[in-house]
Amino acid sequence: MPMDNVARNAPADLRAWLAYLAERGKLAIAREGVALADELAAIAKRLERDSAVLFPRPGGHEIPVVANLFAGRDWVAESIGVTEHQLLPRFLAAASHPLPTHEVASGPVQEVVHDDVDLLRQLPVPKHNERDSGPYITAGLLIARNPRTGVQNVSIHRCQISGKNRIGVLLLPRHTFSYYRLAEQLGQALEIAIVIGAHPALMLASQAIAALDEDEMAIAGALLGAPVNVVKCRTNSVRVPAHAEIVIEGRILQDVREPEGPFGEFPQYYGPRANREVIEVDAITHRKKPIFHTIVGGGFEHLILGGVPREATLLQHLRRSFPNVLDVRLTRGGTCRYHLAIKIDKANDGEPKNIMMCAFGAHYDIKQVVVVDKDVDISSSDEIEWAVATRFQADRDLMVVSGALGSKLDPTTDNGISAKMGLDATAPVSAPELAFKRIRVNGEEDIDLAIALQADPSAAIVRLLAEART
Repeated sequence: MPMDNVARNAPADLRAWLAYLAERGKLAIAREGVALADELAAIAKRLERDSAVLFPRPGGHEIPVVANLFAGRDWVAESIGVTEHQLLPRFLAAASHPLPTHEVASGPVQEVVHDDVDLLRQLPVPKHNERDSGPYITAGLLIARNPRTGVQNVSIHRCQISGKNRIGVLLLPRHTFSYYRLAEQLGQALEIAIVIGAHPALMLASQAIAALDEDEMAIAGALLGAPVNVVKCRTNSVRVPAHAEIVIEGRILQDVREPEGPFGEFPQYYGPRANREVIEVDAITHRKKPIFHTIVGGGFEHLILGGVPREATLLQHLRRSFPNVLDVRLTRGGTCRYHLAIKIDKANDGEPKNIMMCAFGAHYDIKQVVVVDKDVDISSSDEIEWAVATRFQADRDLMVVSGALGSKLDPTTDNGISAKMGLDATAPVSAPELAFKRIRVNGEEDIDLAIALQADPSAAIVRLLAEART
């Protein structure tokens, strides 16, 4: 059953996606009692390209943990009921035509309420990478409200458990940080909620490169084909998905900073320890028998979750100025954040450099851009490297921008100040036809190997060798 049908016929929640994976043999079940520190993450990491995995009674905790919701790009497409080829167009359509949330009076996520908060006793929070400073909530949707307008923002932040009701949080210079600065200017804490265990469409939407005061939950509704039902938190004004598994209600405290980190991040390095913002938790609500979702920091799920939505919004941004941009890909080797490949139907020499500048302006994380022709498969790192090897000359086709804002999680930057590099790996428009025409063997794609090859090759080899001796 396609996931779009699941979304229409049943609540769009984490359980629907897990049932879908289980039906297709894509959900592994770990033995009971796996340790929350290190062992759980180690098993998830070993399975990250093959299978989702559910951990019953991790560390003796009653609440199970699930990891690896996306083990491939095709899984992302399946989660919103489309093919992999349709993935970016579907995301673009959802971002362009969002469906506002629908508020309801109650929902399963508030079936159980904890007002006396003890995070590590009440929730199975794992420790992931070797040098992580402790247990981290890594798959939580942090929902914040603009303290002036009430418009909500949805994003994912690393959340360190620092005490019974205290969470250290890394706020990068994005929309949640903007709301927090606004709340500080108003002399108040910022009301937030951390949602754990939501349908993949909500996770994807949270990573869209949307404008300030565009609610990513509305993008999720468009991905699902129906508005997301939300309920008001019990202790603040934040609205959360009614069919989520767990919600942590709290406030990012005004003018308070405490040590947070280190933590294993998407560049495959540790984000350093520093004084960062602090969440004080006021309540935890959850479904009866909830499921806790975790993401191994820097693992494949972490990368692909951030990569696909960014690709869609980058493609939209580029096409506004360059309709001949055909496709984009944030490469796995570039941590699905820093290196961007752009496929174009080239019309003019010099155009690739304009496209590079547009890409650098689209998101500060972009550190390297390679522009290639329409005959290059940008899903293949080998194909991209081939285009650079055969269509790029450094003295002619290289662009370098110094002193630009980049990712603060990139250890080569100076507090985020970075250089940008663009490579024009396209053929000149005026080149002779055969100069850059790719070789091919005529009829290769029509060969049926089941017919062309002998069924018992070992017998044929023995016979040929015997004939050769005579």
